Amino acid sequence: MKKQTFITTLFIGFCSITNAQFWDHSDPVKVQGSINTDAEESIPVFSQDSSILYFVRTFDENNKGGETDQDIWYSRKDETGGYSNCARLKGVNNKFNNAVVGINPGGTAMYVLNSYDGKKDVEKGIAVSKGGGTNWSSPKKMEVAGLDIEGEFYGFHMNASENAIIISYLGPGSVGQEDLYVSLKEGDTWKEPMHMGGAINSIGYEISPFLSKDDDTLFFSSDGFPGSGDADIYYCVNQGGWANWSAPINLGSRINSPKFDAYFVHSGSQAYWSSNREAERSDIYMIDIYTPPPLFASCTGVDASVYQAADGSVDLVLKGGAPPFTFEWSNASAAEDLSGLVKGEYTVTVTDAVGQTATSTCVVDEPPLVLDPVVVVEYENMEFEHNFTYNKNKLSTSKGKLKKFVKDIVAQLKDGRESITINIVSSASMVPTKTYGTNEKLAQIRAENMKYDLVSYFEKKGDYKGKVNVVIISSKVDGPAYEDDSANKEKYFPYQFVKLNTE
Repeated sequence: MKKQTFITTLFIGFCSITNAQFWDHSDPVKVQGSINTDAEESIPVFSQDSSILYFVRTFDENNKGGETDQDIWYSRKDETGGYSNCARLKGVNNKFNNAVVGINPGGTAMYVLNSYDGKKDVEKGIAVSKGGGTNWSSPKKMEVAGLDIEGEFYGFHMNASENAIIISYLGPGSVGQEDLYVSLKEGDTWKEPMHMGGAINSIGYEISPFLSKDDDTLFFSSDGFPGSGDADIYYCVNQGGWANWSAPINLGSRINSPKFDAYFVHSGSQAYWSSNREAERSDIYMIDIYTPPPLFASCTGVDASVYQAADGSVDLVLKGGAPPFTFEWSNASAAEDLSGLVKGEYTVTVTDAVGQTATSTCVVDEPPLVLDPVVVVEYENMEFEHNFTYNKNKLSTSKGKLKKFVKDIVAQLKDGRESITINIVSSASMVPTKTYGTNEKLAQIRAENMKYDLVSYFEKKGDYKGKVNVVIISSKVDGPAYEDDSANKEKYFPYQFVKLNTE
């Protein structure tokens, strides 16, 4: 059964709960102070700084229209956080039903529900009062094109941008009892109300609308959807356009009771609504809205087992946040953990139920390519030395020790040695030579003859051309000074030589 409250209205300007139900909240309690009495209290609306609570009181003989009238009252927050010393708000109440339906973000305009004596009937509508705090001017009627309310149950809600009024009443095209309509402002004119669609309007009644700050989430009460009792509070999300909303979602049994729950508002950290869960008449209840813990994500990569294998994995660890979570990986996976991965970098973006996001990046590596071991053969380098007699300068690669020297080089090349360098050092003694002019010339000829013979030898071999490099390191004159004793072979013989070594 619908509660006999003649109006529905809600406060504008609170922070948005976007696309999500409350993450968690405290258990409902009555608002502290002297607001709740034996009369009926409903429709809480706060000043911008929450220092003043405006509300509707019914069944109070002090109301301007008597005990059955509904007037706007107010109370200031005290040092304990409660509200006491209630009083009727002056300047805005008349003998009909009154309520606050919105306060602009600057706190200088109060939108109120007002009724006026018409020619044939009581005219029901919305008005605006200027001022602030507890000092407001007499309300000035606002014209909404095509609006004609005949029933007893109706209500308004002005959005935070002051360009849309949500109206609850039995109007053109209603699918049940009271439905939700929207009137949009065009210039200085409020357009004819438009039905807000079948997703949120049922064969029952939809009342007490409240829009989030960004107009993306709509809260309202209804008895036409599955719920806990007479009227439950629901929310839905805008899908693009004032007549396109998601299916309503019940705020749950901790907020909704088996009786009448409506006139829901929230401030981001607190929410307020009216309920008669503990008595025949409604009181104002509240909850503290808990902030979900921050969301953090970290991951650990497990490398592939062998080179180019696809058996790597990533283990994701979450901390905080509000479940359920969704996962968007750089490889297009939506799983929490990854497996069957090749070497690479993997980044995930995690989103929780209240829209918090966290990212993490992991690297999956792989072992290097394992090739057959390369056997490196260390070849022994060789040396050769020959001492010349007086004025001699040439040797043969087909005789003696030089023959063996070059054959040993050929053997190493056949065995796989890729290249070899033969270094030449030559010398002449201090004994003068008339044949070559100077001893330096003799030493040089000895080196050049040796180089020529070696190069010719390996070129004739053919297969080793380019693999043998012959280099003259030095040619010199050395030994003791000449003392006109050329017959002393033991003295000068050690300094007449050619030496070879490989590297």
